[in-house]
Amino acid sequence: MSADQRAPTGWRDRLRGRWAPRAARTRIIGWVLLLVLLALALVDLVTWRLLIRATDERMDLALEAEVVEFSQIVASGIDPETGAPFDSVAEVLETVIQYNLARPNEKFLGYVDGAYRFQSRIEAPVLLSEDATFTELVGSVTETTAGRYDSGAGEVRYLAVPVALEGDPARGVAVVAYFADQERQAADDTARLMLGVGALTVLLAAAGAWVVAGRVLAPVRAVAATAQGITETDLSGRIPVEGRPADELADLAVAVNGMLDRVESGVAAQRRFLDDAGHELRTPITIVRGHLEVLDPADPEDVRQTVALVDDELERMNRMVSDLLLLARAEQPEFVRTQPVDVAEVTADIFGKVRRLGDRDWQLGAVARADLLLDPQRLTQAVIALADNAVHHTGPGDRIVLGSRLSGDRLLVWVDDTGPGIPVADQERVFERFARGSSGARRSDGAGLGLAIVQAIAAAHGGSVELHSRPGEGATFTLVLPARPAPPRDAGPADLLPDADDTVDDSLSTPPLVGGACSAPTEGGRR
Repeated sequence: MSADQRAPTGWRDRLRGRWAPRAARTRIIGWVLLLVLLALALVDLVTWRLLIRATDERMDLALEAEVVEFSQIVASGIDPETGAPFDSVAEVLETVIQYNLARPNEKFLGYVDGAYRFQSRIEAPVLLSEDATFTELVGSVTETTAGRYDSGAGEVRYLAVPVALEGDPARGVAVVAYFADQERQAADDTARLMLGVGALTVLLAAAGAWVVAGRVLAPVRAVAATAQGITETDLSGRIPVEGRPADELADLAVAVNGMLDRVESGVAAQRRFLDDAGHELRTPITIVRGHLEVLDPADPEDVRQTVALVDDELERMNRMVSDLLLLARAEQPEFVRTQPVDVAEVTADIFGKVRRLGDRDWQLGAVARADLLLDPQRLTQAVIALADNAVHHTGPGDRIVLGSRLSGDRLLVWVDDTGPGIPVADQERVFERFARGSSGARRSDGAGLGLAIVQAIAAAHGGSVELHSRPGEGATFTLVLPARPAPPRDAGPADLLPDADDTVDDSLSTPPLVGGACSAPTEGGRR
């Protein structure tokens, strides 16, 4: 399609957009008024037609009643006033017209041999007696005839009855006529009154629709105001929902608030990631830059030491970035992929791996015998991180106990050490990113992300991490995970025990958890 062909359409679209109401409130009022107008017009039209039909039926009944009275008088042949017989057709017509009182908009006329002779005294909009066309139409009928005539005053409904008298050769016609348009005037007045009332109703409906639409659209305006108030630095705005009725708009406000919560959480996580990464990566970069600035290229030993230091710092930066990326992925739904897991098998497998972390007195405590839905890789990663943390805070020969057991609907997996313990003031923050304890224990070369990763893995399983420690008595970290039974599977090795030279003591069991916290000091007995 060429540009010339598209131009008219674009012009029409712009014109339509210019005249189309932009405010939802205006559109709602417009539709309400349109529906009210249509309803009032329909009611007015139907009412008017019903009134017109009732009026026409009343006129037809009146015409028939008058004809019946005429026929009775003519058939009797006796003048009801004098009691004497009629002498002529003209006398019959005169008596009939005088005897019957005409109603408003009703007219009686008498014709003899096709010529007008008598009429009732009620004034009429037009003189039918002087209307030659009407006289020709009804003056010489030979049988009862009903019809309609378009006069100068509008429609005339009439009924003409021939009149004959024995002994009189003249032929007469008695006519009863109704001026229909004047009779229908009451119906027209009623319709006009209804139009006036309808106009007032439309105004009241417009005012009511304006108020109601304003109240209904208040949550939508709140959504718009909240969205406009959100900036790159302030995502705390929320739509107030308290005190509002539980309807679709309240559901919309709740859904938008939930979306803003997720957006704020995601942005906060992104900012935290950037802040943490910038803070922690700046240190090794500074160290590398400082050593490179004082490097003596002519001294091979200095070059060798500097290269070794740079390699070590780059390795630490690589590990730090990997941990940060892992924490960022922990907030994704696919971070944990559960599958049927033999807890005893996984516990023994983890124990075999952690024994190589350091020269410690490794002991395997109680082992849970159950098949549960877990992510074995993430569980192994978390327990190894706890064991590595224990190694960094203990010395050669110190005892470290690893075990697992079921407690109601929870699986407990713990690592217990005999290190210096964690001060109470530090126990709240050890799971924060880049946090390190303030105790006198020797510091590791890690970035302080290990326990944060453990907590993220537990949370992704729907669980948590419990810590119990007192300075000088070591520390116990316990993964508290939901024990969701796995579907039945083929039987396999029930138990995987450690090597004969490892110490296995089922009496080394976790203490019961009371209120979600450990109520006993440790799993390894007395320190």
